[in-house]
Amino acid sequence: MELLVDVTTILVNAFVMLIIIQFVIGLLFAFNVVNQSNQFLMQVYQSINSLLEPILRPIRNLLPNTGAIDFSPLVLIIGANILLTVMSRI
Repeated sequence: MELLVDVTTILVNAFVMLIIIQFVIGLLFAFNVVNQSNQFLMQVYQSINSLLEPILRPIRNLLPNTGAIDFSPLVLIIGANILLTVMSRI
């Protein structure tokens, strides 16, 4: 059981890092710090987005439309941490 918790912790931490990287690159694009014609960052952003989109889409469908602010990554991070807490207590 401890091995399962450790593996889940590693996966959750990796997803949290990917979400943070996606958020930071999105901010860089939004505030024109980096041009969207930068092929390297655009490829990284699209790759991370293709990994996270199947997980974030159902969360977005459940949340109310808040306009330009997307709370689904925050909900995913909180949910993953709740999962880790529950698994570590068992």
